[in-house]
Amino acid sequence: MTICLILVALICWFTIDYHLGRRDHLSKSKYTQYPLRKSEINLFIDGEKLYEDLFERIKNCQHSIHVLFFIVKNDEVSNEFLSLLGEKAIQGIEVRLLLDYVGCFKLKKHKINELKDKGVNFAYSHKVKFPYIFYTLQARNHRKITVIDGKFAYLGGFNIAREYIGKDPKFGYWRDYHLKITGTGVNDLQEQFFKDWYDATEEDKRKDTRYFPSQPEGTKTHKFISTYGEHLNDHFISFIRDAQQEIIICSPYFIPGKTILNELLAAIARGVNVKIMVPMKEDHPLVQEASYPYFGKLLLAGCEIYQFYYGFYHSKCIVIDDHLCDIGTANFDKRSLYLNDEMNCLIFDQEFIQIVKKQISEDFRRSELLTYEAYKKRSYLKRGKEVFATIISHFL
Repeated sequence: MTICLILVALICWFTIDYHLGRRDHLSKSKYTQYPLRKSEINLFIDGEKLYEDLFERIKNCQHSIHVLFFIVKNDEVSNEFLSLLGEKAIQGIEVRLLLDYVGCFKLKKHKINELKDKGVNFAYSHKVKFPYIFYTLQARNHRKITVIDGKFAYLGGFNIAREYIGKDPKFGYWRDYHLKITGTGVNDLQEQFFKDWYDATEEDKRKDTRYFPSQPEGTKTHKFISTYGEHLNDHFISFIRDAQQEIIICSPYFIPGKTILNELLAAIARGVNVKIMVPMKEDHPLVQEASYPYFGKLLLAGCEIYQFYYGFYHSKCIVIDDHLCDIGTANFDKRSLYLNDEMNCLIFDQEFIQIVKKQISEDFRRSELLTYEAYKKRSYLKRGKEVFATIISHFL
C-alpha cells in the first residue's frame, strides 16, 4: 500500500512539474525563422571526413571558435577535440564551448577545469533547475552548431565521440548528415549560438560586429529555423501537405504522434509516394518499439519503410519532391517536436537536393525493406514492449 501511494505521489508530482515547467518554458520561447540566405553548402555523411575538415579548420582559426554540442564524451576522440580547443585558447583565440548539461553529464570535471585554465570560455546549456526539476531534465539543447572566425559554420547530426567515426563495435559504421556552410547563412548560426550562450551565461555578444563579418553570397538558397519544443510540428505538417509526388523521411527515431501520422496517411491517399528510413538497430531502449505502432498503419497504406543495416543510421533529413530538403538536428520524434531545442536548415537548391537524394538512394541499397508480413510476425514480448513504449514515447 505504501509503495502504491509513493508511486501515485511521484506520478502526480511529475505531471504537475511537467505541465507547469512546459508553460514556463514556452512563455520564454524564442522560436526564430531566419530570412532566406544564399550560401555554399557541403554535405558530410562520414564522421572521419567531417572531423578531418572541422579539426583542420579549427587549427587554422584566426579569431574565434564557437562550439555547441549535445554530446561530448571522455573517449580519445573527444579528448583530441577538447585538447585542440585548449591549444587554440592558449594561442589567444577566443574559444566558447557550450555543452548540453544532460548530454555531457559524464564529462569529467577535471577536463572542464583544464579547459578553463587554458582560457576556454565554458558553459553548460539547460541545467536542471528548481522548481521544475523533471521538466528541465527532459528539455534538452539538442543543437550542434560550430562557427569558426564567423566565416565557417557546421550544423547537423554528428556529435563528438568515438562512435561517430565507427569506432564503437556496438554500432559499427555510423551514417549521419552534417552541413558545412559558408556565405550569408553563417551569421544566422552565429546569432543562434550567441542566443544559447546568453541563455547559459548572460553574456550578450549578439551586437558585437567583430563576430558578424560581411559574407560573400553563395549559390544555394536556404533558411534556418530554430525551435524550442514547439512549432517544429507545424513545419513538418506544412512540408507534408505541400508534397505532390514524394516524401522521404530519414531519422534514427520515428515517433511522430497522431497528427503527423494522419497527415502522412492523407498524403499517401492522394498519391504521394512516402518513404521512411530508420536504423535496423537501436541506440536507446524502446525507441524502436515506440515506432512500430506507426509502422503498421503506414505499411497498410502503402508506405515504404527501410531499415538501414550497414551500421547505425542517425541522419535527420526530410526531402519533399525536388524542391525542399530539411537537414539539421531534429529527429522525427516527440522529443524533438515537443521538448528539445533544435536547429534545422531548409534548402531549396535543386542541385543540392539531387545530391542528397542520390545519397539517400545509396542508403536505401544498404537497407532492408520492411514488409507487412514481417511486421505481423513480431513476438508477443515485442508487442508488449510496444504498449509500454507508446505510453512513455514523449520522453524516449
